[in-house]
Amino acid sequence: MKGLKIVVLAKQVPDTRNVGKDAMKADGTVNRAVLPAIFNPEDLNALEQALRLKDKYPGAEITLLTMGPGRAAEIIREGLYRGADNGILLSDRAFAGSDTLATSYALSCTLKKMGEIDIIIAGRQAIDGDTAQVGPQVAEKLGFPQITYAEDVVSAEKGKIVVKRRLERGVETVEGSLPMVVTVNASAPDCRPRNAKFVMKYKHARAVSEMQNADEDYIALHNNRPYLNIGEWSVNDIDTKAEELGLIGSPTKVKAIENVVFQAKEAKVLEPSDADMDELMKELIANHTIG
Repeated sequence: MKGLKIVVLAKQVPDTRNVGKDAMKADGTVNRAVLPAIFNPEDLNALEQALRLKDKYPGAEITLLTMGPGRAAEIIREGLYRGADNGILLSDRAFAGSDTLATSYALSCTLKKMGEIDIIIAGRQAIDGDTAQVGPQVAEKLGFPQITYAEDVVSAEKGKIVVKRRLERGVETVEGSLPMVVTVNASAPDCRPRNAKFVMKYKHARAVSEMQNADEDYIALHNNRPYLNIGEWSVNDIDTKAEELGLIGSPTKVKAIENVVFQAKEAKVLEPSDADMDELMKELIANHTIG
């Protein structure tokens, strides 16, 4: 049996726990330069599912695919530290300002160029958008079947994949044919920590744009150790239509942004008494918060 070809769609996202008044630009796009960047949490859950398949099926290969500026290569390194085999950074100014439709278009064009793929795994949604649209849109553009809300990829062999899904009122186990797109819930197992051996092996892995902006000279090291070269593709490396990329190809438009600041007057201090508890319950029922 040939080794499984697995692609994990991952995204570097702004840490939404640190959103301030400068978090959005005037054009309605995220001002990523002022926000700390992290590995999207549910994409880490997706990576763990891919790593479990690699553990179970010798010969499986995991490639991380991310779209973003040069610094987004950091999450590819994070994937390599945990057991992924390689990664591709899709980076070009032409992709700037992409909504889910333009993002899924660029990713699907990249995936087509990558050749034969058995399983595409992604987090259910990114914390900077919460749309849960990119995974399903990629599946639609590729013509692949999809399984969403996955909590455990049970098996993937003989052209079939079995997945346990977490639904609102329980779980179900479904089977589908490969190739398949799977989106993973946060209820799936957390991703394993970095492996010290892999950290030492890949700590100098860099994408081309990173090497161009680095103070250190990595060229000789990378020539001697090709596995340290993180693939970086631009719009010229994939077959796309310019009108479907970036802001031009993004029908989603932000009309207004409101910065909500909670004031102390919006809080109420309750005494630990039956009377105050009774008053609170009546208020919550009256405004339909409960009941």
